[in-house]
Amino acid sequence: MLAGPATAQTVLKITRVPANTPPDDTLFVAGSFNIWNPHNPAYSLIKTPDGTYQITLPASLGPVEYKFTRGSWEKAETGLDKQPLPNRRANLQQAAVITHEVLAWSEAGAAPTKKHTATPQVHTLSDNFRIPQLGRTRRVLVYLPADYSAKPQKRYPVLYMHDGQNVFDDATSYSGEWGVDETLDSLRATGQDPVSCIVVAVDNDSQHRSDEYIPWRNAEIKAGGQGSAYVDFLALTLKPYIDAKYRTRPDAAHTGIAGSSLGGLISVYAALKYPRVYGRVGAFSPAFWVCNDSLKAFAKTHRPASSTRFYFVCGPEESETMLPLTAAWRDNLRAQGVPASNLSLRAPADGQHREWFWRREFPAAYRFMFRPAAEGVKTTR
Repeated sequence: MLAGPATAQTVLKITRVPANTPPDDTLFVAGSFNIWNPHNPAYSLIKTPDGTYQITLPASLGPVEYKFTRGSWEKAETGLDKQPLPNRRANLQQAAVITHEVLAWSEAGAAPTKKHTATPQVHTLSDNFRIPQLGRTRRVLVYLPADYSAKPQKRYPVLYMHDGQNVFDDATSYSGEWGVDETLDSLRATGQDPVSCIVVAVDNDSQHRSDEYIPWRNAEIKAGGQGSAYVDFLALTLKPYIDAKYRTRPDAAHTGIAGSSLGGLISVYAALKYPRVYGRVGAFSPAFWVCNDSLKAFAKTHRPASSTRFYFVCGPEESETMLPLTAAWRDNLRAQGVPASNLSLRAPADGQHREWFWRREFPAAYRFMFRPAAEGVKTTR
């Protein structure tokens, strides 16, 4: 029996799973309430004697979005056609039992059912690039502008991006791709690309994504604490390698870092920790809520460079805290000496915590980050 209104709880219940679901696998719910962690033990479902699965969540979570997984995004629920599904939505403000059916699972290592969409300018730098700071390896992808080979004297800015699986290729994405390569090709073809940028995309590790993208441990969601080491890898290991291998413009004014959700959070942290490395920051729907107090304290002793450009974008309905916290960080950076011309915040009414939204907003963010210094900018809210 569910508790009364003061302690109302909602039960998410799965009444049917695909026949090929391994009986010993643990099912998890990943959503806006746990930074989309696909294997957080605190959000595992209990298998009942009748073969159903369920988890009880507090009503205080309010409106949420979520999906079910078998422990990773490579094993997430899909439609019968094996294509990704839209996020499930529910309002947990009242006690209820919400029932679900899982139609099919994606399978790690299975032949992709989606077509590869990466353009010829994208290549794999390494499938196992070593991360000495964490004792792990990671796939790293590189996009080179179309004129890179034809102009051997030209040097290029670099944009580093997280969640590399989703940056270039629909076949490798687990929730949709950003289409950064197609976007940059289009901007260049229409004369809207101010610099012609190299893009370096680092895959996430599904198992450690939350740990690597959060600088401090969050006890409530049982994640985080490895963000500092991950950022050290980007600045001290990967960037020197990229600068040695490619014709880059290695100064901060021509080096950017960008990502969404936790990727947006860790991008802001990276610019604070390494202000002489990253001078251009794109924070898409940044998940500041997971460590906001710690990040504010960190910013007091790690001040941003006044020349750094920060581009923020989020949807006002993504969560109760998304826009207020993002706006507060825009204001915090302004108070710390970053001029208004180097700060931009967009909050389109239809914005969602989804790849299609970040893909749509990427061109404006890119042009803001890498616009020529002489150009002015209009900040928006």
